[in-house]
Amino acid sequence: MVIINLPREGKQAMGSNVLYRFKKVGLVGLFLISACSSFSQSQITNRILFIFDDSFSMNGPWNSNIKIEVAKKVMGEFLDSLKSIPNLELALRCYGHTTFFRPERNCEDTKLEVPFAPAKSNTEKIKQRIQKLEPTGTTPIAFSLGQCINDFPACNTCRNIVILITDGIEECGGNPCQVSIDMQRKGIFLRPFVIGVGLDVKFADAFACMGKFYDVSNEANFMDVLKLVLTESLSQTTVQVNLLDLGKNPTETDVDMTFYEAGTSRVKYNYLHTINHRGNPDTLVLDPDVKYDLVVHTIPPVEKKNIVIEKGKHNTISLDAPQGYLLLQLDGQNGNYFPTTIVRQEGIMRTLNVQEFGTKEKYLVGKYDLEILTLPRIKLKDVEIKQSSTNTLKIPASGNVYFNKSSKGYGSVYVDNGKTVEWVCNLNTASQNEIIYLQPGKYKVVFRAELAKETLKTTEFNFEVRAGTPMTVRIN
Repeated sequence: MVIINLPREGKQAMGSNVLYRFKKVGLVGLFLISACSSFSQSQITNRILFIFDDSFSMNGPWNSNIKIEVAKKVMGEFLDSLKSIPNLELALRCYGHTTFFRPERNCEDTKLEVPFAPAKSNTEKIKQRIQKLEPTGTTPIAFSLGQCINDFPACNTCRNIVILITDGIEECGGNPCQVSIDMQRKGIFLRPFVIGVGLDVKFADAFACMGKFYDVSNEANFMDVLKLVLTESLSQTTVQVNLLDLGKNPTETDVDMTFYEAGTSRVKYNYLHTINHRGNPDTLVLDPDVKYDLVVHTIPPVEKKNIVIEKGKHNTISLDAPQGYLLLQLDGQNGNYFPTTIVRQEGIMRTLNVQEFGTKEKYLVGKYDLEILTLPRIKLKDVEIKQSSTNTLKIPASGNVYFNKSSKGYGSVYVDNGKTVEWVCNLNTASQNEIIYLQPGKYKVVFRAELAKETLKTTEFNFEVRAGTPMTVRIN
């Protein structure tokens, strides 16, 4: 996004003080927005939508003429320079040109005047439409930016660029900065470029929040700034993320990755890493004017901070991300019960992932500690994940034990090895009947009826559970 602002000058040339009721600054704002998909740069069609300010204040003087006439002249010359650029399409949206700003502002006064077509054929149409414009209305910048999304036909191989030309700031209570931020987060366009001329610091800041800020000093610089904006917006800056295996080859893929503005929690892009049809990590187009922190959401995640994108080049970002698989299976059948497993990095108690039995999950190469939430729990240390291979872990299927109690009461289930007992779980005091899934083994249930007020009325029952086999334990 690029915004160019040219300065406002003396009131005496306006013929009316009404114009100065508006909180306007500068002349021309260029708002350059780049939207992109993950595709080969050679396939890209650049599409520039000009959003042209034709509000009443464009009648104000600036350098050799009034602002609208300067803008028409310079824009005409600039459009002529675009005719020979390959893979370029142009369109024109205007605002502040269909209604008069008095007695009430029309904050939806914006219209697509010339739809997209190749630059070679569309430059004359846009020039002719601009020459017929007469400044009349107000400045609905945020609304116009929001509407411009609909001006771009669907295209998977296009970069969408918006150039907003304005002589002032938002007049309709909208928030152009928030619109810009929201659209960037959605991946609709890259971080804007902002170019201002003769602005107070407070107004420069207002435009800078929409994107990168530049300064234009006079009419003579206007064309130079337009050319600079064009060069930056059409620069062949691409990015490739290599997720390296143990052999340092970029074979790892199919994982989410998030680009943050460096040193902040502001998300710039979210992409699912892809190996393209040529067998290479797919090409991205990122805003080169931002430093990035990259988080690749492997398990556990890998990160790279303070990434600088070089303009006009194909950039490669490499991270070590060797991965393998963990497959959890039950040895035996139990169609109603699949235990959950807590996965932790070796020696670290923090939960890294929760994986269900019957599923396969990818992890970084290394060793992990597993806590399987069966009854009783199974704890496994140093489970190893190797490069591009699957570690299949099997445990016996639990048996479903139906506890049929003569009455409600209190009790617990224990593993009984003949010498000691180990607590497994408590019975449900609110129910006479319940099903508990237990791993194969020998158990003891200890129970006392709720109405039995003597400790000696505690009863014990021993039973054995077999894998995947249902059984009933009657407690009297």
